[in-house]
Amino acid sequence: MTTSRMGPARTVGGPTFSELFTPKLVTVLREGYSFAHFRSDALAGLTVAIVALPLSMAIAIASGGTPAQGLYTSIFGGLVVSLLGGSRFQIGGPAGAFIVLVAGTVQQHGMQGLLLATILAGLMLVAIGLFRLGTYIKFIPYPVTVGFTSGIALIIFSSQIKDLLGLSLAGPEPGPLLEKLPVLWSALPSVNISALLVSAVTVVSIVAVRRLRPQWPAMLIGVAAASVVTAAFGLPVATIGTQFGGISSHLPMPALPEFSIEKVVAILPNAVAFALLGSIESLLSAVVADGMTGRRHRSNCELVAQGVANIVSAIFQGICVTGTIARTATNVRAGAHGPIAGIMHSAFLLVFVLVAAPLASYIPLAALAGVLAVVCWNMVERHAFAMLLRASAGDALVLLATFGLTVFRDLTEAIVVGFALGSVLFIHRMSRTTAIEVDLPLVPEDRSDTGNSGRQSYEEGAASDHDVVVYRISGAFFFGAAASIGTVLDRISDSHRALIIDFSSVPFVDSTAANTIEGLAHKAGRRSVGVVLTGTTHAIRRDLLAFGIKPPLVSFADSIESARAKVRRKLKNRA
Repeated sequence: MTTSRMGPARTVGGPTFSELFTPKLVTVLREGYSFAHFRSDALAGLTVAIVALPLSMAIAIASGGTPAQGLYTSIFGGLVVSLLGGSRFQIGGPAGAFIVLVAGTVQQHGMQGLLLATILAGLMLVAIGLFRLGTYIKFIPYPVTVGFTSGIALIIFSSQIKDLLGLSLAGPEPGPLLEKLPVLWSALPSVNISALLVSAVTVVSIVAVRRLRPQWPAMLIGVAAASVVTAAFGLPVATIGTQFGGISSHLPMPALPEFSIEKVVAILPNAVAFALLGSIESLLSAVVADGMTGRRHRSNCELVAQGVANIVSAIFQGICVTGTIARTATNVRAGAHGPIAGIMHSAFLLVFVLVAAPLASYIPLAALAGVLAVVCWNMVERHAFAMLLRASAGDALVLLATFGLTVFRDLTEAIVVGFALGSVLFIHRMSRTTAIEVDLPLVPEDRSDTGNSGRQSYEEGAASDHDVVVYRISGAFFFGAAASIGTVLDRISDSHRALIIDFSSVPFVDSTAANTIEGLAHKAGRRSVGVVLTGTTHAIRRDLLAFGIKPPLVSFADSIESARAKVRRKLKNRA
C-alpha cells in the first residue's frame, strides 16, 4: 500500500472495482451534503430544465418521434444518468447528434424498432463500461469529432428547412441530403410567410437575449415569444397541438417493445451505431465538464449509467439518451454542486408534464425548427474547422473525409473511417519521432571541451574500436518504426564482433519490435556476433523475455560502459 497526499491509501495495482464504478452521487453524499448544496443544485436543475424543455421536444420531433417522447427521455433517462453516472455534472437527455441516426431507424424499422435498438444499445453500453473500455473510447482524434459534429449539424439543419419555411411537400421528405435538396427546392413556391415569420422571431429572440441578457433562458424565451405572436395574430402555422394533438398530462406505463430474433438481427447495426455514438458523445460531454470544473469523471461508470438510462428510457417510450454537452455546460455555469442538479432537472420537467403540458399545444413547429437552427449553428465548430484545414494535410484529410462521409454516406462509417485515418496519421507521426544512431563513445571524466557539465567528451579509442558497434534507439519502438530500425540494424558488418543496442530512450516496445530484435539476434548469432542490450527498463525486459529474447541469444547490461567492458572481457577470453 502507498499513501498519497491527495487522498487515502491506494493499492499499487490500480483502482479497484469500487473506485471505478461507484456513482458520483454516492461520492458527493459521502463527502457531506448540506442545504446550501441542495439549494445550488435545485437552482442549477431549474435552469437546465428551462433550457432542456424546448430542446427535448425539438430534437424528438426532428428524430421522427413526438414531443412527449423527448420529455420522457429527459425525465427518465436523465434521472438514471444522474443517479448512476460517473460525472458530477452530466445532464442526460436526447441529443442533436442522434437525430440523423434515430430518424433513419424510425423510417426503416418504425417506432418499435427504434425502442428495441435503444435497449440493445443500452446493453452494449453497459458491457463496454463493465469491460472497462471507456478509457479507450475517449481517444477519438479531434479532427474526427469536429468533422462528424459539423456534418451532423448540416444534416439537422437541412431537415428543418421544411418547418422553417412552412413548405408543403407532395410526398414524404427524403432522408439523404442529395435527394432532399431538389425536393425542397421544387417546393419553394409553397413557402408559408407566417411560418417564416415565426421562425425568424424565434431565432432573433434567441440571439438578442443571448447578447443582451446571457443569463436568461434564451431558447425558452424565443419559443414563448413565437408562441405569443402566433396566438395573438392567429397565424396559420402548424403547432404541437395541430400536429401531435398536444402532450398528455399522464406518464406512460413501462412496456417492452415488440421482440423477435429477426427484428433483433435487422436493427443490430442501428443499435451498434447508437452505442458507438452514445459512448463518444457522453464521454466528450464529461470531459468538457471536467475541463470547466477541474474534476475527473469515471468513464466506465458513466458508460454503464448511459446504458441503463437508454434501457429505462425505451421502456418508458423515450428515445436515445446520452450526455448533452450544452446542457451539461449550462449545469456547471449555473453553479451545480453534484448529480442532484441533474435529478432536479428531471423533476422539474416531470412537473411541467403533469401540470403545464396543455400549454405545449400552442408551440409552433416553426419555433422549434428555429431552436434547432440555432443549435446547428452552435454545433459547427467553425474556428476549429478552419484551424484544422490549415494545420496539416493529414489533419485536413481526416477532417474532410469524416465530414464528407457524415453528410453523404453514413455517420457510423464516417467515425470508423475517420478513426482509421487518424490512427494511420498518428502511426506515421510516431514513426518519424523514433530514431536510431550510432553511438559516439564519450569519456565521463573529461568535460572541458563541452562547457556542459551534463555531456561527456569524445573517446577516440573506443570510437576506433571496429570490433564493437553501439546503436542508440530513441522514441517508441513499435510496429510503425520497426521496419526502418530493423533495416539499419541489419547492416552489421562482418568485421564487427559485438553489437550493443541501447534502450535508455525507449519508453516501450511492442511485439513487432521484439520480433525485429529476435531476428537480428539470430542473424548475429549465425555470424558469431554477440548482441548486448542496455538500458532496458523492467517492463521492456519483461516483454523481451516473453518473446524468447534472453541469454544466450542476447545478454543484458545496465549501461553502455558496462556492456563494453563485458564485450572486451569476452573477446579477450576468446583470444
